Amino acid sequence: MDTKRTDATILQTKHHFEILDGLRGIAALAVVVFHFMEWVYTDPSKNFIGHGFLAVDFFFCLSGFVIGYAYDDRIAKMGVFNFLISRIIRLHPLVVAGSILGLLAFLLDPFGGHPELYSTGKVILTFFCSLFMIPLPVIADRGFNLFSFNAPAWSLFWEYVANIVYGFVLYRVGRVYLLALTILSAVAICFVAYRSGNLLGGWSGPTFWDGSVRISYSFLAGLLIYRSNWIIKTKLGFSSLAVLLFLAFLVPFSTWNWLSEPLIVLFYFPLLIALGAGASLTPGLKKVCIFSGKISYPLYMTHYAVLWMFGNYYTSHKPGIAQLVLIILFAVILLLVAAYLVMVLYDIPLRKYLTDKRKKRMARKIAGNV
Repeated sequence: MDTKRTDATILQTKHHFEILDGLRGIAALAVVVFHFMEWVYTDPSKNFIGHGFLAVDFFFCLSGFVIGYAYDDRIAKMGVFNFLISRIIRLHPLVVAGSILGLLAFLLDPFGGHPELYSTGKVILTFFCSLFMIPLPVIADRGFNLFSFNAPAWSLFWEYVANIVYGFVLYRVGRVYLLALTILSAVAICFVAYRSGNLLGGWSGPTFWDGSVRISYSFLAGLLIYRSNWIIKTKLGFSSLAVLLFLAFLVPFSTWNWLSEPLIVLFYFPLLIALGAGASLTPGLKKVCIFSGKISYPLYMTHYAVLWMFGNYYTSHKPGIAQLVLIILFAVILLLVAAYLVMVLYDIPLRKYLTDKRKKRMARKIAGNV
């Protein structure tokens, strides 16, 4: 094997689909708003963004498309180990940040919470499980989430699983077999939706395996779109596609969820990915899309610490509608600012440090083989 060429392959990067990056940011914002409204309306049928949780399925589908685009033609040369290291550098710094923020919120929440009910050993164990992405749904005051100190990490757990399966299996699988796997996963999605009445599961111990079904279909569908070149050239721009995406989250929560949710996940989201990949971006919105894409992951992985405090405040103080609107608007802005600070002061510098260190090691290796 040509070691020099292999190491160079590991270090290369590709351009981004800016509109898809922008849509990722829209989906992240929808998740944040949905989580606020979950506390306000315990009856999801009254929640105006009652299907905001489906943004996770959009993330999964987008991830399959992007992973295929970024790695299909070079993972064989770079190897599974280097692929997984690349993904850890990209994803894990914010897993750590979200876990730390979640622990602090658990211990220092001024509006409630009961950390005194849990032994120091259990809190430490839960924290380390959160750091290392080991599901441990044992904290009642955190709704028995798989990751009690950072609830959204449940989807990152399945993202990691998908990346591992891709690295060892999926990148070798041809389109025919990939299509067959996608169809089987679509059947599983329909089964879960019919059995549970919706696709809301995956985040807790009792619904753990629902998460495997959600990641399986959407990741495979995104990968299939890329490999089949199902990219639809369109004059629709970012604004139009952003509206179309957000409309999916506004579909009323009803007794027909077992039907409407699979239709959105199986067909609508893949269609938006195909359109977003083929859409044209006006220069004026390019910076917006790039920023939206960059802030999406930090926002998703850091916002939930504040959500628990908001929930305890809302439960104990019962603010009026006008006050509630102002609180949520202010909180969303605060979370965006906090996510930006985490991104520029922690995530980007740390990833740059790890990447530069890796590049230097690769450069030394290349020089040694000349």
